[in-house]
Amino acid sequence: MTKTIEQLIVENEELHSRLSETEETLMAIRNGEIDAIVVSGKKGEQVYSISSAETPYRTFIEEMNEGAITLSKDGIIIYCNQRFAELVNEPIERVIGSYFKRFLVPDEKSKFDKMFARQTYNKNKILIVTLINSVYLKLSFQLLPAYLKGDYCILVATDITEIKKEEEKLLGLHRLLEQKINVIEHLRMQLIDKKIDDEVEINKLKIANKKLVKEISRLEMAEAELKSKP
Repeated sequence: MTKTIEQLIVENEELHSRLSETEETLMAIRNGEIDAIVVSGKKGEQVYSISSAETPYRTFIEEMNEGAITLSKDGIIIYCNQRFAELVNEPIERVIGSYFKRFLVPDEKSKFDKMFARQTYNKNKILIVTLINSVYLKLSFQLLPAYLKGDYCILVATDITEIKKEEEKLLGLHRLLEQKINVIEHLRMQLIDKKIDDEVEINKLKIANKKLVKEISRLEMAEAELKSKP
């Protein structure tokens, strides 16, 4: 049966729609946006998972105990794993798209800027920073090679809050020990000064005793002379 122009137009539109949908699906698969597809067949609908060499890597990044962040050259977070969102205590959807500096205490921002500006390829740099929620992080900077999408920077953030707390305790004990040592040193100097003063007084007494002995001898001699005279 010959189709009318209207039927051909409708069929053409349907074909275009299906082609567009297929192209979008293929594009999503290429971009890694789809983890599985459902295919209808004689045995009914079947699910086929889509895996690639990146899948284990992505799983590792998401499950690692450190925060993982990808920064643009402007310092904007274009990716982070769930662990980093937990470290800054914000939903991951609010973290991505933010400037990394937003999470730093004001005094740390200039330090971060200097380190971020001095990055070079094949050199891993370390920076200790404090977040606005009082979490201490050790940041490891690494530029992506130029052939891997250009100027992106990878940060690995390790929570060292407990280590810093222990350091602060040790510093407090060190300061207390120094104060005790200073007190002991002061007391020791006082004892030395007192000993010196005592020795001076003893020497004075010895000299006075010698003078007294001489005077007694002189008087005894004078007395003897007086007695010997008729």
